[in-house]
Amino acid sequence: MGFRTALSKGLLNMSEVKQELKAQVELFHELTGHLPPHMDGHQHVHVLPEVRHVFAEVLEEYGIKYTRVPIEPGLHNCDWISPSLMDFYLGVEEDSFNTVDVFTRHGIRWPDIYIGLSTMGKNMSVSNIWSAIDSAIAEFTSKAPAHPTPQSTAVTIELMVHPGYPSVPPVGGCGEGPDDFSQSWERLHELQTLIKPELQSHYKTRNVQLCSFKDL
Repeated sequence: MGFRTALSKGLLNMSEVKQELKAQVELFHELTGHLPPHMDGHQHVHVLPEVRHVFAEVLEEYGIKYTRVPIEPGLHNCDWISPSLMDFYLGVEEDSFNTVDVFTRHGIRWPDIYIGLSTMGKNMSVSNIWSAIDSAIAEFTSKAPAHPTPQSTAVTIELMVHPGYPSVPPVGGCGEGPDDFSQSWERLHELQTLIKPELQSHYKTRNVQLCSFKDL
C-alpha cells in the first residue's frame, strides 16, 4: 500500500521502477536458469497507472508472454466481502480495465478468466471455488462467438491462491515483513482446502486440467 501512496503523490520515478523490474527478472534467470513464463505484481501493482506501461515494456523486452489481469466475473455480487476490501478490489478492477489495451499493444496475454478475490482466505471453500468457476464460465461463454473455432473451445482460468503456513515475524512476507494475512490462519486454510479429495474429484468430473503458465 505504501507503493500506491508514493505513486499517488508523484514520488516514483518510472525509470527506477523499470530498473527494479529488470533486476528481478535477471535474478530469477540467474537462480533458475530460465526466464519466468509469467509475471505480475504483488497486490496487483503491475496494473497501476504509469507502472503498467513500464511493466509491459519489460515483459515484451524479455519475451515473457503471460501476466495477470485481475478482473473477476461476478465480483460485484459478492456481498460477503467487507466494504473496505471491496473498495480496494473495485479499484484494482478499474485499473485492470484501463490496462487491457496497454498489455494488448505489447503482445502480452492472460487467461480467459481470473478468479481469486471472492475465494481468498477465509472465503475459500470447495463450494465457493466451484460456484465462482461456474458463474465465470457461464458469463464468459455467453459473450463468446456463436460458432467457436476448434482453438477456442478450451477456456483458461487463473485461480489466484495463497496456500502456505502462517508467517512468524520478522520472517516472511514482503517488504518490511509479514502483513496480517501472511500471519493469519487463512493461508493454512487455503492449503487444506486446495488439497481436499473432494476438490480434486470435481476437477476430474468437470474435465478441468490443472496446469501452469508454461503449459499454455
